[in-house]
Amino acid sequence: MAAMHHDTTPDLKVVGNKLKDTLEISNTSLKMRKIVVELCDIVATRGARLAAAGILGILKKLGRDTVKVGEKQKSVIALDGGLYEHYTKFRECLESTLKELLGEEAAETIVIEHANDGSGIGAALLAASHSQYLGVEES
Repeated sequence: MAAMHHDTTPDLKVVGNKLKDTLEISNTSLKMRKIVVELCDIVATRGARLAAAGILGILKKLGRDTVKVGEKQKSVIALDGGLYEHYTKFRECLESTLKELLGEEAAETIVIEHANDGSGIGAALLAASHSQYLGVEES
């Protein structure tokens, strides 16, 4: 989808090739390929806005969705995966939606970074926190 969405060729050749190779749909018209690009835009926008809403929910739960007087602490959101890393439209939409939901002032306290091997790091953090919790529970 990202490849089709990023197709800048005048005849949307990449879109045509992806439709043919992936979905076995050949002989597509330029009009059909343009509709596919619009559909990619709709799906990517919806996914990015839903992801931003989920991130906002976590920020609210942590109390990081507002700026507190005298506090200059920043929150870093580490995202992993090819969708965020390689799909420019998705990444830009997620970031702008989060800014829209938080408001200008609160958005300035949020930093979104791509994290390589976020899954491995997240699993390690979860395991460490769980083992720490078990130690407290046994006391």
